[in-house]
Amino acid sequence: MIKYYKTFEGKLRELDAPEAGCWINIYPPFNHDNLKKLSEQYNIPIDFLIDSLDIEERSRFEREDDTDLIVLKIPLANNTLNGREARFITIPLGIILIQDIVITISPYENQVIDCFLNSNVKNVNISARSKFVLQIFDRCVFYYLYFLKEINSESNTYEKELYDSMRNEELMNLLKIEKSLVYFVTSLRSNELMMLKIQRTDFLKIKADEDQQEFFGDTIIDMSQALEMSNTYTNILGRTMDAFSSIISNNLNVVMRRLTSVTVVLTVPMLIASLYGMNVHIPYNDNSSAFYIIIVFCLVIAAGLIFLFKKLKWW
Repeated sequence: MIKYYKTFEGKLRELDAPEAGCWINIYPPFNHDNLKKLSEQYNIPIDFLIDSLDIEERSRFEREDDTDLIVLKIPLANNTLNGREARFITIPLGIILIQDIVITISPYENQVIDCFLNSNVKNVNISARSKFVLQIFDRCVFYYLYFLKEINSESNTYEKELYDSMRNEELMNLLKIEKSLVYFVTSLRSNELMMLKIQRTDFLKIKADEDQQEFFGDTIIDMSQALEMSNTYTNILGRTMDAFSSIISNNLNVVMRRLTSVTVVLTVPMLIASLYGMNVHIPYNDNSSAFYIIIVFCLVIAAGLIFLFKKLKWW
């Protein structure tokens, strides 16, 4: 699905056909023939379009002839994929700069691009290509930080549930969050390195614009902060899961020990009762109070065992 947009008087409007200074956004479903046609129309290497759809594509930038490509790893809430997967994942967002046109392409619909389509970003000017790219970077960092806050909130909730639970469900939820943090750490690190290299090489040609340079510098700082937060949450969550795994294992040992104690307490009286239930001549066979004597004897033994187990702190 290919759509065309352009800003008029500070507002984003959809076009029926591409024109100079427009933004072309490509969302799924994808048609290979349309991508090939777009590649031929603007003389874009087809690999620039195809690589941006590879979920494993790393953050990078390159220039071929007069065409620039930036692949940015952006966060995505995993609401539609397999429930066993990570709570959040990262996907590539391809940004292609050709002539005076900006092309974005990603394998899934995402919040980073949607916030532009929904006019949630102020002062968007498609014709100012470098500034528009920097705004995409900024929105990317914003959603990393936003999802990290969600991750922290969810992990705290699951931790509270684990205090009173011995189920694996809460641990599995924490595992999904831990997977998300692994994706975040890897993608944020590659994004940060890519942005630093773009800044150092002046790939976006903003060296003469002090405001854009400052904005880009702030974005890189925010990216570093998001990376640090991800590393911190990963370490905390990993240690928390190890601690709760030990607690659950210890609770299981306590339960098994108590069940074993109950089994021993019941087994001794049952053994005595079984012996006196044998169909042979036994002591006190003719005593009318034998039944009550055996019951009292069994209760005394059970009480003694209970007292012993309490002394040993098995109960």
